[in-house]
Amino acid sequence: MQAIRVHQFGGPEMLQVDEIPAPEPADGQVLVRVEAAGVNPVETYIRSGAYGQRSLPYTPGSDAAGTIQAVGAGVTLWSAGDRVYASATLTGSYAQLTLCEPSAIHRLPKAVSFAQGACIGVPCATAHRALFARGEARAGQTVLIHGATGGVGTAAVQLARTAGLTVIATGGSEEGRKLLGALSAHHVVDHCESDYLRRVMVITSGRGVDLILEMLANVNLGRDLETLAPRGRVVVVGSRGPVQINPRELMRRDADVRGMMLFHASSAELGAIHLALQELLEHGTLVPVVGRQFPLAEAAEAHRRIIQDKALGNIVLLPSRK
Repeated sequence: MQAIRVHQFGGPEMLQVDEIPAPEPADGQVLVRVEAAGVNPVETYIRSGAYGQRSLPYTPGSDAAGTIQAVGAGVTLWSAGDRVYASATLTGSYAQLTLCEPSAIHRLPKAVSFAQGACIGVPCATAHRALFARGEARAGQTVLIHGATGGVGTAAVQLARTAGLTVIATGGSEEGRKLLGALSAHHVVDHCESDYLRRVMVITSGRGVDLILEMLANVNLGRDLETLAPRGRVVVVGSRGPVQINPRELMRRDADVRGMMLFHASSAELGAIHLALQELLEHGTLVPVVGRQFPLAEAAEAHRRIIQDKALGNIVLLPSRK
């Protein structure tokens, strides 16, 4: 089968297509034929050698959607032909076939495409955990989703709307802001404008927001604190470097800054998150946003795009496409 392999750490050019033996499921494992694989920023950091410990060579990727090809002995809940999405893999998702633990695969509703299914595992689960487990979001509160046009942000807009929050979403491009409007964000703001946070304060009648989901803390965190309501929270979902803040802005508001990594979620927490996501997917109140799609051989370009481009939904690899 074809798979992307990383033989040494470095730039996107380290992603190369290799022909390798197809894996076979051992006892308690599931083999999934990958129709679409999600590309997440963390995979670029791992590939560069800047994050995590991986033995070389390896196949990147944790998110996938497709059909079950085969199951190992002892697997009773899944059968060949089932439509599924994977939130973790044993052998990497940038491949035509991948092995998974049964607990890491979930039923994919018929109305959800494989490309959309590949956008659930990391982006939607991250948005859910950031909003509810770490952010303590509740109906009636106001949330600012800062840099909302990417995979996590577009999921967060939908999840927050469904949960009864007032959603203020920011985007840096006209196309991105149109997307946020189409996702029914209550207010859409251009974060490239110098006074955009003043507009946030106007929207909230000077009170500020109860919760901020921050995708680029090294740029925005210092000013985020000035827009928080009393006892407000900032959940840091992404950052690409250090930042200087004024702690007095936190003290004045009795406010919190909280880090969030999906990696820290327990198995029980992840199970509950995916049950909630499946319910929303079934009812069409959560629709993962697919942006760019690339054939497997263009994985390097996908890695360049996810870092360099202004995000617009999720990036997906299609192993079956030439």
